[in-house]
Amino acid sequence: MSEEDDHKRTINYGESAIGYIKKNTLPAYPRAYELWYTYSAGYNQGLNRAVNETIKASGRINTDEMLNLYGRFLSPTRLGDRLDEVGTKVSREVEELIDSLKLSADATSDYGSALEQAGEKIKGVADPKKLQLYVTHLVKSTQNAVASNRKLESQLLESKKHIENLQSSLEAIRYESLTDELTTLNNRKHFEVSIEKVIDHSKESGRGFALLMTDIDHFKKFNDTYGHQTGDQVLRLVALAVKQNIKTQDIACRYGGEEFSIILPQLDLEEAVQIGERIRSAVMSKELVKRSTGENLGRVTISVGIATFESTDTAHSIVSRADEAMYAAKRAGRNLVKTEKDLEAAASEENVA
Repeated sequence: MSEEDDHKRTINYGESAIGYIKKNTLPAYPRAYELWYTYSAGYNQGLNRAVNETIKASGRINTDEMLNLYGRFLSPTRLGDRLDEVGTKVSREVEELIDSLKLSADATSDYGSALEQAGEKIKGVADPKKLQLYVTHLVKSTQNAVASNRKLESQLLESKKHIENLQSSLEAIRYESLTDELTTLNNRKHFEVSIEKVIDHSKESGRGFALLMTDIDHFKKFNDTYGHQTGDQVLRLVALAVKQNIKTQDIACRYGGEEFSIILPQLDLEEAVQIGERIRSAVMSKELVKRSTGENLGRVTISVGIATFESTDTAHSIVSRADEAMYAAKRAGRNLVKTEKDLEAAASEENVA
């Protein structure tokens, strides 16, 4: 997508955010602008759902509610706070486990001493009553040791469960930090990390990759005409078409508002074009129906741009070529797949002319 197109789109989001601030008579804090900008762009499905529920309940959002929503969904410290909370619980669990192991070690040591002392005392004892007393003492010490071991075993099992639950919490936080909630594809952060890794691997191995950039045609029209919920439905439809036409090793991400990126490791241009065409056809084959009314809204289309790795590439350079190819598909009428080779061919024709 060109800078001009990106400019227009983001300006629309910004104007929409200002409109919401005015409509709800909110102070124009930077946090208020960020919240309504994110709502307008549809980047955070949880936020949009919470905002819609609040508006449905009271008709508007006041300052306290706005700040609360910001803290829940957008605050930069949100994930950090959750990680700190889980980390504190892990530390506490480990400390308790160490204390239990120390107690068990002390109990084992005491039992060993008791056995050693009893062994010394039994030597040379002829009196059956004394022998009986020592044996009874040993049995009791053994029972205490067994009970202590059972208690430790139970504590270890409980600690294992707690740590597994905490590990699941950490995995959930990690997943959330790298996943787009609305589409369940990887998010922009995940893309930026992945593209760097794939580039490094390609330079080391000599095996390239292809990058697809896709953009939903006339997406703003869907949002403006039918509302954000329908826009969200469009995004999910495209995301599903992407998921159904890529392989496990491929990396599909929601790159921006209505823009998606797909990294295809070890594929050449021709193979990437085939995948791009399959995704484009899959999107176009589905008719969009508004859930609330059953109204048929027609078909959605996407424009796709493709670039392949070159040895001198950076993340910026290959994304720029794929983006330019995608924008060429827009200029050529949309609902098309274009590649960097198409751009080169067009440039050659212009030079000849």
